[in-house]
Amino acid sequence: MLSKRENLLETIRGGHPDRYVNSYEALGLVIDPIMTKIGGFAYTMTPGDVEVNGWGVTITFPVGAPGPFPVHDEKHVLVKDITKWKEVVKAPPVVLTDEEWTDVKKQVASIDRNEQFVTAFMAPGMFEKLHYLMSIEDALIAFYDEPEAMHELIDFLTEWELSYAKELMKHMKPDAVFHHDDWGSQKSSFISPEMFEEFIVPAYKKIYGYFKEQGCLIVHHSDSYAANLVDSMIDMGIDIWQGVMSTNNIPELIEKYGEKLTFMGGLDNGLIDREDWTPEKVAAFVEKTCQENGTRYYIPCTTMGGPESTYPGVYEAVCSEIDRMSKVMF
Repeated sequence: MLSKRENLLETIRGGHPDRYVNSYEALGLVIDPIMTKIGGFAYTMTPGDVEVNGWGVTITFPVGAPGPFPVHDEKHVLVKDITKWKEVVKAPPVVLTDEEWTDVKKQVASIDRNEQFVTAFMAPGMFEKLHYLMSIEDALIAFYDEPEAMHELIDFLTEWELSYAKELMKHMKPDAVFHHDDWGSQKSSFISPEMFEEFIVPAYKKIYGYFKEQGCLIVHHSDSYAANLVDSMIDMGIDIWQGVMSTNNIPELIEKYGEKLTFMGGLDNGLIDREDWTPEKVAAFVEKTCQENGTRYYIPCTTMGGPESTYPGVYEAVCSEIDRMSKVMF
C-alpha cells in the first residue's frame, strides 16, 4: 500500500495510485507565525470577530458565514484612490525572531515527511489582496482605468510575498505550498484571461517559480469557475488546482490538461455543505462525482479551502464516502 504522499505523486504523474487521494490527507498543513501575526483570515479568527489585519484592512467574520470578509464602506476601505496607494499601503513585517517560530517548528517536526508533505498555508493571494485593500468593485475598475498604478501595487505585493516565501523556506523548509486566491464566481472568472495574463500571471510566475526552485509542490486554491485560466495556471507552475467546482466541466479538463495539471475538488460545498445535508445526499454526490471524473489526475475533495466544512459532520462524511468509492473505482 502506497503512503499518502506516494499515492498523491502517483495520481498527479499519471502513474499507478492504489486508491483516491482522500481530500487533504497527504497535505500536512501548517500556518506560520507571519500569517498568524497578520491575522484577518479564517484560521486566525472565530465567528463573530472583527479585527484590523496587519495590512490595515478591517475584517469581519459573521456568525454562520463560511469565512471572514473585508469591510469596504467609506469609513473602512483602505485604498480610496489607487493612484495614491503608496500613502496608505504599508507591508507588515515578515522577519520574526527565532522564538516566534518555535511552536511551528515543533509542528513541522511532528509531520512524517514520508507520509505527508509539510505544506505551508498562504492566504490571501494576489488578486484577493488587491480587492481586500480597495474593494472588489474598485479593484476591477482600476485594472481598466489605472493599469500603471495597479502594476506598481502588484509589483510591491509580489516582492513582499517573495520575502515571505524566503522566510518560510528558511524556517519551515516546506515540501508543498497551499496558496489561496479566488479567481472567479461559480460561472465565470472575475477578469478576462487576457487581463489575467497581463496583471496576475507575472506575479505568480515569480512567487511559484521561487518555490518550484526549492522543490515545492504547488497546490492553488480557487473555489470557482476558472476553466478559462487553466493555461495560465500551468504557465505559473501550479501542480494541483484545489477547489475546482463542478461548473468547470472537470472531465473535459482532465481529458485536455490532465498530464499537466491535477484537479482537486468537484464536491461543491454549496451543493452538499448545507443545513439540510444528510449522509445519503453526500454519498450520492460523491459517487456520481467520482464516476464522472475517474481516477486519473483527479483528487475528490470538497471545494472549501481547507479540511473542514461549514456544517459539522459534512467533511467527515465526504471523506468516508471517498474511501468507499476507492474500493469501487480501484
